[in-house]
Amino acid sequence: YLEELLPKDNENIPFLGPVEPSEPLGFPAEQMIRCEECLRANPPTRVSCLYCVAPLPLTESAARLRKPVLRQPEKHQLGYNNVLLPAEPVAAEIVTGAAALVKLSPENVQQLLSQSTPMPVARTASREEAELVTLRLTDLGLRCVTVSDEELGLSFSETSVKRVRAMSFDDERVSLYHSGTEETNVLWSDVVLILTARLIETRLEIKERMTRKKENEILDTNEFFRDESVIDFYTTTPSFTWRVGATGFDFSCLGREKALVANENISRLQRVIVAKAVNAQFDDSYQRVRNLLELVWSMQPETQSSGWRRERPGKLSVGVATTKSNESQFTRYSRLRHYLIFNG
Repeated sequence: YLEELLPKDNENIPFLGPVEPSEPLGFPAEQMIRCEECLRANPPTRVSCLYCVAPLPLTESAARLRKPVLRQPEKHQLGYNNVLLPAEPVAAEIVTGAAALVKLSPENVQQLLSQSTPMPVARTASREEAELVTLRLTDLGLRCVTVSDEELGLSFSETSVKRVRAMSFDDERVSLYHSGTEETNVLWSDVVLILTARLIETRLEIKERMTRKKENEILDTNEFFRDESVIDFYTTTPSFTWRVGATGFDFSCLGREKALVANENISRLQRVIVAKAVNAQFDDSYQRVRNLLELVWSMQPETQSSGWRRERPGKLSVGVATTKSNESQFTRYSRLRHYLIFNG
């Protein structure tokens, strides 16, 4: 029976032709880009080397094929930010193309474009890749700029934010007290930008006992929550941020207007600063766009260990604390708004 079903040697078997590959073929050897650092070949779509992350040389053929990888910078690295500038409503195909480029959903890109303030759309570890993103978005008809963390004044070696502990003022100037007894005098007419925000911090502490099981025994957990209203303001010079927080600030400058509750005092102080700094722009947009900022400038939790402890012979425990805060996110947004005012 099987012999009847199988074809004979002399029967014509139909030729089906070559099978199409399920995946696209690789690039030919002449299109590959050799890294000048490690001398390895890379696809022409890459901006940086696949092996050593060094910038690849740009050739005429690779210029059209390059695609951003959007590699995020490490914690110890300064990054490069692609910022979308406010624009008129754009076509759906432009939104779709931009979403595919920056690896976001079309809905998220549409939300970023609909804001009245400049919004970050991508963040990368290299300037070459950030400039490629800006170029591709510009080709789509969108307005985009590349701003590095260094240009924002977010260097690790210096503090761009100065906490104000107290102040005194009259109608013309304000005296800012910070860093112990240090004092800086500022004219109200020199204040150019005022921003407000709420800094939210959560801290989860866990104490575990080490066991031979797959999971340790949890002995104790504690969760802490901190919510602080802050005011950032900038002057014509210097370029760092003056920050007034509800916590640790002496509100005696309010005189008879001083209340018993810190949140009420920070609101009253905000009204005083806005009223006296007549040349300043007032920006309270952070609370409105905070969730969208999370798409690019996400809050990274930090975990710290309190070390090992011997409770009794043969019993060891370890404590771990995880902290999550939006302070660095707001600082980056605040510095961006200041940067665009002076470089817009």
